Amino acid sequence: MEKRWKIATAASEEVEALQRSLQVHPTICSILVQRGLKTYEAAKAFFRPQLSELHDPFLMKDMHKAVERILRAFENQEKILIYGDYDVDGTTSVACMFQFIHALHPLSDFYIPHRYREGYGISQAGIDFAAENNFSLIITLDCGIKSVDLIEQAASRGIDCIVCDHHLPDAILPPAHAILNPKQIDCPYPFKELCGCGVGFKLITALSKQLQLPDSTYLQFLDLVVTAIAADIVPIYGENRILAFHGMKQVNENACAGIRALLKLSGVQKILHIQNLVFIIAPRINAAGRMDDARKAVQLFLQPDVATAMQFAEQLQVNNDERREADSQITIEALELIKNDPYHSAKKSTLVYKETWHKGVVGIVASRLIDTYYRPTIVLTKSGDYVAGSARSVAGFNLYEAIHACREWLLGYGGHFAAAGMTLLPEHVVSFAAAFENAVAKQITPEQETPEILIDAVIHFSDVKPAFFHILQQMEPFGPDNMRPVFLARKVKNKGYCKLVKEQHIRFVLQQDNTTLQGIGFNMKQLFPLVESGEWLDVVFTIDENEYNGNISLQLKVLDVKAHVA
Repeated sequence: MEKRWKIATAASEEVEALQRSLQVHPTICSILVQRGLKTYEAAKAFFRPQLSELHDPFLMKDMHKAVERILRAFENQEKILIYGDYDVDGTTSVACMFQFIHALHPLSDFYIPHRYREGYGISQAGIDFAAENNFSLIITLDCGIKSVDLIEQAASRGIDCIVCDHHLPDAILPPAHAILNPKQIDCPYPFKELCGCGVGFKLITALSKQLQLPDSTYLQFLDLVVTAIAADIVPIYGENRILAFHGMKQVNENACAGIRALLKLSGVQKILHIQNLVFIIAPRINAAGRMDDARKAVQLFLQPDVATAMQFAEQLQVNNDERREADSQITIEALELIKNDPYHSAKKSTLVYKETWHKGVVGIVASRLIDTYYRPTIVLTKSGDYVAGSARSVAGFNLYEAIHACREWLLGYGGHFAAAGMTLLPEHVVSFAAAFENAVAKQITPEQETPEILIDAVIHFSDVKPAFFHILQQMEPFGPDNMRPVFLARKVKNKGYCKLVKEQHIRFVLQQDNTTLQGIGFNMKQLFPLVESGEWLDVVFTIDENEYNGNISLQLKVLDVKAHVA
């Protein structure tokens, strides 16, 4: 589909000032200025993140109370339950916290709710488990901030709760002994964008400092923290950048047995980047909760060596294969439903429903449908006596508000700007679909109906040199608020060797003036006639390395192509 190109700009005087101090390519300086890095000191902190720059964990509201309560539990020989969500952020959080607590206090265990039997967050079954097994302290991770009633019930049964969460709090907070969440209005903690595992890491850090343990006691978990950062799509700046930078270093040099087992199964042997965690590690961890029981994901991370970890990694691999098969089949069926809907082309939203679809993959399918039909999308399936589903948005559109406007047809819903979930009665599906379409049509703007590519800079092919790429590499890890730089080259031409690969992808050989570069464009076969025509082209791309027969060269990863307009 047609994409809008938006070229970012930076104040020339700020770029020139930074270029004088850094003495690097002005395009690099322009990108840094666009990202708020306008001084030598800011750029140095960005390119050389230091663990010493992490904030004091005791700046977080209730941290002293949380540490005091845990140490009291140690002293009084109380049983502690580590409770976390079933996704990557939750399971890595639990793996970190449980290993740390259990090494100091064997009277501890962990609990992961079942995605379908118990649902998200603290569950009644979880509270019952804690009470029946005489746990007097629960530490929640990546959940709990909205569990007012259940935490109140836990307190009435003699169980204290320490909530470690990063989701936006409601006006009414749960009556927990301590709440660690930097997004609380009155929390003075300087960095607000930690993931759930990041909040748990700060608690482990505080406990280590209070007990005067060596730094390695908490830093050993950085590989799991960066896995959570990658999977939870939190902004990669500030503390998240420091944690991600050093976490990736640990992943490559001394990853835990669980991560190494997953990598061994996937066949990856090269130096890993954060995108490898997003596309290789995270889906396999998530698949455990989507298709079966996420407890095995935590057990994977607790294993002392690759041989024992491999038993759990293989189970996750099977779950992931099942997830991919279900995802693929449901996407085909959903696209067929849309194709057969004579009214869909006139709609501003997409909603599809089939009773037999697997609940664990409907969110993934919603994202797949947006790749073909770029509009806010909901995929529904039957869940017991009810209908449940997941929604995904397009860039800039507030999905949560649109669903909130349809709440009269829903039994429950939750989520945020870009993604949400809901449950409803089967007899209300048609009415909800109409209400959602109406809400989207009222709120969406014409710009939000077309995907946008944000371009960092216009460059010439002659700029694409190893020294330039080497500096780009130092901007890693990439992610939200620090995306891989995207470039535009104008008036380039097919050198005559472009071809289709596997009937879907274009292998490019392009020339601009006297410089020729190779590249690859995935799933771009529809643009091949334009490329082959011999017209002048404008090309949008990122820069990557290609290794072939032991030789490494720079190549373009082409994102879009248009005919050049003079």
